[in-house]
Amino acid sequence: MKKIAILGSTGTIGKTLIQTLKKNKKKIKVVCLSANKNYKLILKQSKELNVKNLIITDYSSYRKLLAINKNKKLKIFNSFSFFKKIFTSKVDYVLSAISGLDGLYPTLKIIRYTNTIAIANKESIICGWNLISTQLKKNKTNFVPVDSEHYSIWYALQNNNDKIEKVSLTASGGPFYRLPVKKFKKISVNQALKHPNWKMGKKISIDSATMMNKVFEVIEAKRIFNLKKSQLEILIHTNSYIHAILKFKNGMIKLIAHETNMKIPIINSLDFKLLSNDKYKKLNLNLLNNLDLNKVSNKRYPMVNILKLLNEKQSLFETIIVSANDELVNLFLNKEIEFVDIYKKLSKFIKLDKFLLYKTKKPKNIRDIVKLNDDVKTYIKLNFKKL
Repeated sequence: MKKIAILGSTGTIGKTLIQTLKKNKKKIKVVCLSANKNYKLILKQSKELNVKNLIITDYSSYRKLLAINKNKKLKIFNSFSFFKKIFTSKVDYVLSAISGLDGLYPTLKIIRYTNTIAIANKESIICGWNLISTQLKKNKTNFVPVDSEHYSIWYALQNNNDKIEKVSLTASGGPFYRLPVKKFKKISVNQALKHPNWKMGKKISIDSATMMNKVFEVIEAKRIFNLKKSQLEILIHTNSYIHAILKFKNGMIKLIAHETNMKIPIINSLDFKLLSNDKYKKLNLNLLNNLDLNKVSNKRYPMVNILKLLNEKQSLFETIIVSANDELVNLFLNKEIEFVDIYKKLSKFIKLDKFLLYKTKKPKNIRDIVKLNDDVKTYIKLNFKKL
């Protein structure tokens, strides 16, 4: 029986894994679940899967959970610092699915307690990959990416990184692929949230509409697979059937395809045998015969221009991009700026001299990342109208 833990069990990714685990209780033992505020759902999950350890980081929610819990055997913690009490030995697998930079600290802390870690958190990889990779090597922990594109690349590569010539990540184009660019100024929040293919949270839906999500994925792929910028490209593929295309130096090409169901990369990252009872669609010949792959238009998606500003080596400049974009997306969701302002203001902000200096600075520890994240968000809040 495999022993596992889920960080962020009440989010979309965590809930997807738990749905499958409920059908496989004899094969998987869940040691620990974590959440931020959703104390009612995490308690329900613990009952369904007989979990003995819960971490809930929001203090008010932690107190409420303590008040309603009637299971004396259930241990409830308010901090990730209690990992050492929860894990007396290494578990087989951890899914790290806490959203945003909040996921970096627990990801770094839990690596030593697992044989394999599957990371579904873009920000952690983009901003702290050098810290993560150091911990992976130190603790001899295996890593599996959970993003559909990166899992596809990982699945196709099988440690043949040195044989890669080109990797193409596909993008659906989001909800505005066919909308005339002149109408972008009038895009509403509700329109931007309606992704044509995927059901996602608000933040990632907006990032998909601006193409920032794919910019992040290019940075992730570059870090995870140690590729050069010239080896990566984005292709528009409106059907989201092909997730990655790999061209090898020997002339061979691999296309990884699967239906738009995040369960496939999530469950495969743990154990593909758990998918044996699930029914999936047959090979879609209509989609394969009509792939319709196209280059990205910089005019329609100016966000891709940000990739030109990045150095080959990791730096704190990536944290600036992630943090600034995060704050600007929040401003758009709160209807304080327009859709087109996300890129316009981000582009001006990251080109300020005080922030360009970070292109040559590598994060030495998590404190560097957290402090810069706080500084950037504060600056945006105070100055977004001037940008």
